[in-house]
Amino acid sequence: MKRIDVASALIQNEKGELLLVKNKKGDRVYWGLPGGAVEEGETLKQAAIREIEEETGYTATVTGLQSVREMFITERNDHAVIFTFTARITGGQLRVEDPDGDIIDVRWADHSTAQALMPVLYTTLRLTAPGPAFYAFEGVRV
Repeated sequence: MKRIDVASALIQNEKGELLLVKNKKGDRVYWGLPGGAVEEGETLKQAAIREIEEETGYTATVTGLQSVREMFITERNDHAVIFTFTARITGGQLRVEDPDGDIIDVRWADHSTAQALMPVLYTTLRLTAPGPAFYAFEGVRV
């Protein structure tokens, strides 16, 4: 199994809205947080900051750790470890900047809308009852 480190960011604005990105991977389209694979020579925080800028147009700073989750993805024979940071926007402008073309939309959403757009991830990240950073093994996905 190949290990893949992923860095993502949970970002809220002054209204408490969450920054979401709409991903397109093959035939799948889904909403999630800005994030992606850590590139060679990058730290986790550097990857999160780069992904935020590429996918949303914003510059940001990491403010803390929200969670560490992992899963085995059998169809790709991957072992994914996902580090989700909290971050705050420091500049830039909302726009899709993704050089890979995987992001088709980006938006701010209140918590009820975010929960409707990404119900499984919203629950997985424990956004209904935020607390201290946590670790979770999410099992095996096919």
